[in-house]
Amino acid sequence: MNPARKSDVAVTLLGVLLALFLGALDQTIVSTALPKIAAELHGITRYSWAATAYLLASTVMVPIYGKLADTYSRRAVELAAVALFLVGSMLCGLSGEFAALSFLGDGMMQLIVFRAVQGLGGAGLFAMAFIVIADLFPPAERGKYQGFIGATFGLASVLGPLVGGFLTDHGGHIVSGVSGWRWIFYVNVPFGLVALFIIATRMPKLEPEGPQRRPDLPSTALLVGSLAPLVLALQLDPSRLSWRSPWRASLFGVAAVGLFFFARRSLRIDNPVLDLGLFKNRVFSRASVALFLFGGTMFGIILFLPLFVIKVVGVSATRAGVTLIPFSLGVVFGSTSGGRLASRFGRYKPLMLIGGAVLFLGVLFLSQMKPDIGYGQVTLYMVICGLGLGPTLPLFPLAVQNSVDHSRIGQATAASQFFRQIGGLVGSAVLGAVLGIGLVSRMRADLDEVHAFAGAITNVYRCVAFMALGGWLVTWSIPELPLRKSIRTPTEEEARSAS
Repeated sequence: MNPARKSDVAVTLLGVLLALFLGALDQTIVSTALPKIAAELHGITRYSWAATAYLLASTVMVPIYGKLADTYSRRAVELAAVALFLVGSMLCGLSGEFAALSFLGDGMMQLIVFRAVQGLGGAGLFAMAFIVIADLFPPAERGKYQGFIGATFGLASVLGPLVGGFLTDHGGHIVSGVSGWRWIFYVNVPFGLVALFIIATRMPKLEPEGPQRRPDLPSTALLVGSLAPLVLALQLDPSRLSWRSPWRASLFGVAAVGLFFFARRSLRIDNPVLDLGLFKNRVFSRASVALFLFGGTMFGIILFLPLFVIKVVGVSATRAGVTLIPFSLGVVFGSTSGGRLASRFGRYKPLMLIGGAVLFLGVLFLSQMKPDIGYGQVTLYMVICGLGLGPTLPLFPLAVQNSVDHSRIGQATAASQFFRQIGGLVGSAVLGAVLGIGLVSRMRADLDEVHAFAGAITNVYRCVAFMALGGWLVTWSIPELPLRKSIRTPTEEEARSAS
């Protein structure tokens, strides 16, 4: 139901985007501080687990939030997500400080556990942003507002490393005796409380349509129990646990068995946690495939570019991080302009295709980089990639939401975000293996380190280019439905077009 007062709409949008900004900022601000955190908490051997715990919890919970949003008040679900994220943030800052928490282990283990708590809330910040906007604005207007989500991501990715580095190095002066890195978690609290206040006082309840029945607990348990080992298997460091390891194979096996029983139960009951009938919708199913491929493309661009400019171009780690800023700015511009153009002209597919083509072109340029390439040229390529990727952030969710019954809009929206995240995880794992194989073969050929890294990373970007091309080709097959001018379910004719 659309809220009556326009002021409530604007303030609600502000609160939701503020909460989203904190979640997006957390993904980049923490990575800057992790080396110092691990050193102080004496957990350098568990360094990667602080990031893995957050990623594991946030990925697994995304489809769960979609079902919760289709069952309970959107406001209640949003409040729960923000509150959980803030509790996790506060506890992360307190890791290793109090004996009362020692039952969880030492300070590093506490941080790992509390990062998982943060991730449980963070998943809701991302999923609910798209879902709430879908309740506030009809599809014909929704694009420009969902474009703000992409802009929020881009802004957070620019500010995260800068703020993280500053607080880690100088935050200790804020309160005597409190380590600077703890402020990267504490800083979430005042802004999060503002978001909580706005959402609690100004956001309408936004009750879901149709009869609301509680999510089926067995199918929920099966989904979580299969996704958790899948994400874990993809994230484990191959240098410590090879891809041929029986432990990794066991995780994949558990995931496969769990997904089989989840699908079996979901097809037999009326109220599964994720309605598999959504895959009969051609817009949803094909957009999910495209998002999976574009997710891998995005992770590939972000993960390997800093490595290239450090090992090949020869810049410092700080300057390598700055290289991603042009990419983020391109995403901001591409996302906001793509969303606005879709709302203005009532068309989204041409913009999705143009964005996909620009993205493919940018990655193709990256795949042709030579050891003598200049820093400025790399920056230009990153701008092109950002401009191409930007429109995918608001427009694919818009296409999915425009094609499904409003009573299932939470599940459809969250599932599309989930496929982007899983695509990124699978892509990063595959591309990491490609890099390792390429480096070994080039080192055996007696190439120096610069040429070995240059050849291996450009080979990785050739694989990324194939992902981008695949996503673009799948986008051609997505049916384009007229953007509705009211918040309602599709007509029978629209539903047939999507099926």
